[in-house]
Amino acid sequence: MIAAVTASENGNEVTILEKMENIGKKLLITGKGRCNITNSADMEEFMKNIPENSKFLYSSFNKYTNQDIVSFLKKQGVETKVERGGRIFPVSDKAQDVLEAFKRRLKELKVQIRTNFEVAKILTEDGNVTGIEGKNGEKILADKVILATGGKSYPVTGSTGDGYRMAKMLGHTVTELKPSLVPLTTSGNSRILCQQMQGLSLKNVAIKIKNENKIIYEDFGEMLFTHYGVSGPVILSASAILIRYKNIDELLKENKIKLYIDLKPALDEEKLDNRILRDFEELKNKQFKNSLDKLLPRKMIEPIITLIGISPEKRINEITKEERRKIVKVLKNFELTISGFRSIEEAIVTKGGISIKEINPKTMESKIVNGLYFAGEIIDLDAFTGGFNLQIAWSTGYSAGTN
Repeated sequence: MIAAVTASENGNEVTILEKMENIGKKLLITGKGRCNITNSADMEEFMKNIPENSKFLYSSFNKYTNQDIVSFLKKQGVETKVERGGRIFPVSDKAQDVLEAFKRRLKELKVQIRTNFEVAKILTEDGNVTGIEGKNGEKILADKVILATGGKSYPVTGSTGDGYRMAKMLGHTVTELKPSLVPLTTSGNSRILCQQMQGLSLKNVAIKIKNENKIIYEDFGEMLFTHYGVSGPVILSASAILIRYKNIDELLKENKIKLYIDLKPALDEEKLDNRILRDFEELKNKQFKNSLDKLLPRKMIEPIITLIGISPEKRINEITKEERRKIVKVLKNFELTISGFRSIEEAIVTKGGISIKEINPKTMESKIVNGLYFAGEIIDLDAFTGGFNLQIAWSTGYSAGTN
């Protein structure tokens, strides 16, 4: 949509071809339906949040910044706000308002939108784009085509990999497609623990993911337990690093990848022990299973007690110093074995895509076919959570539309 707006503002006659019944379906589910538009971070911080190929984006990010998209939406009547981690959302908390802003501007610019139109292939002659052919056999002539078909994640929104197929037909390379920003699965006893805590969201926890003693990723924030394992912002960001880790498939099979959750990151072990001691003083005649309500969410108590290995019926005044240390250890290092990733269909974004070696970083034009441009997730670019992926879409879309 940003590519269409920009191309039209630059004097081009523009048509959007959308195979779904409405445009912008994926936009509506971003940020849990609130639309995490972008991030307030500076350029340096943006680059840190793009684990691969970040240098390719320098030109696009400079042409169209996070402030530019905020200004565009403001002109269309959508006010924004900055939340924790620099995440920018519409004040209304409705992704629909962002989509409607684009629709209004597209209407003002008289951009033609054809929905339920599936493109079969891009037409070329002597290395130049001449138009497209629909699956219904209809041909539409054009001297420029922008492929902004998304990746393979969330296919219900229309992202089914059509763009990769069309680009391959023209000689483009598509790098290996994998899920990124995707929930993680657990196995064995870890899976049972997660199922016991299914639906429980933890805020302000610190996580570490390790390959034996080597830290692969660490973060602080919010996470969620599910029936298959773990999810939530810190886990999704971790997946973007984990999916790129050397020999990850083999390490997962060998149960060598461990997730450690610090449930009380604000307290070191000594302070946590003192806190537990104070709680125990007040509850010394109670059973152990009834002593952790102040310390933990109710759903966590039974799994934690299982891990600690102290009898739930044991009286508080009978718990030894050594057993208390064990409680502290589990609360500071709640361990789960990671077994894999959920499918690409459940991923927020796709890792992989059209090779950046075959795209001009200043214009987003194909280096193989004149008049063919790429924008957004179809390119081999992805970032962590926080609005960075949408900014990639805005910036590359703008670059593609300016030519």
